[in-house]
Amino acid sequence: MKVKVRNLVTTVSESSDDTGLVRLSMETEAKAGRNITLPDAFTTEFRGDLVRRAVHSSRANRRQPYGHREHDGKRKPQPGMKHSVEWWGKGRGVSRIMRKTGQRTGAQNPHTRGGRRAHGPYVDKDWSQKINSRERRLARDVAITATADSGLVAERGHRFDDDITFPIIIGSYEEQRNDEADSIDVEQMSLEQGTRKFISMMHGLGLGSDLRRAREGRGIRAGKGTMRGRPRRTPKSVLLVVAEKAGLAKAARNIPGIDVVCAKDLSTEDLAPGGQAGRLTVWTEAAIGVLE
Repeated sequence: MKVKVRNLVTTVSESSDDTGLVRLSMETEAKAGRNITLPDAFTTEFRGDLVRRAVHSSRANRRQPYGHREHDGKRKPQPGMKHSVEWWGKGRGVSRIMRKTGQRTGAQNPHTRGGRRAHGPYVDKDWSQKINSRERRLARDVAITATADSGLVAERGHRFDDDITFPIIIGSYEEQRNDEADSIDVEQMSLEQGTRKFISMMHGLGLGSDLRRAREGRGIRAGKGTMRGRPRRTPKSVLLVVAEKAGLAKAARNIPGIDVVCAKDLSTEDLAPGGQAGRLTVWTEAAIGVLE
């Protein structure tokens, strides 16, 4: 399977206002480049059930156990059992509940004040899900194939121009400034105004509307996540796959909704967040070479 790479040309123009401040404006144009042959991973038969299983297994294996420690009498009491208690015995016309020593106040039982939790979580519970290594690799290849299907990408809610053909692969990069052209490796681009350059690249590729969707879709998370260091929920946008995390990766990592991953570390969960395949993915030509 052969596809054309996109060669990007960014034009940087400078203008000054009445106060003398210099303002930069950037405009990127994507031009059709040479044909390249895609790896076999892009021609795998689609299986959504396998993708979901691999993602759920990955998330389950990262889940950390929680709960109280094992109860070991007075030496290591569990929460709710740290009381000096006694039982009055039968024949008093009261329920058989442990009472605090010298008092009538019940203790330790789940329905008493300060008592233990009924059917609480156990630390030794195993949340992991096993999946064969071949199935895991096949699921990743299926998720890679889904990134080349415009229907699956649109079904995930991504927005892009109608004339885009998938997969999106970035080839060469050229920057024009003051009538001077400088052609550099796109992954080694300069970090000067790097984030603005990357946003301009995405607009030139026809993906600007998806960046806007992720930025405007941020909101406060419902539930206790707001108190646990993750108050905001951000929709997933473009996944940038590179060969190494250099200038391009650093320029893109601060944009809401965008994830950057090296090709050698690519997983099913990166390509199909939540188990739904078809994430909007941008590849570099060097990353395609790593996949081969």
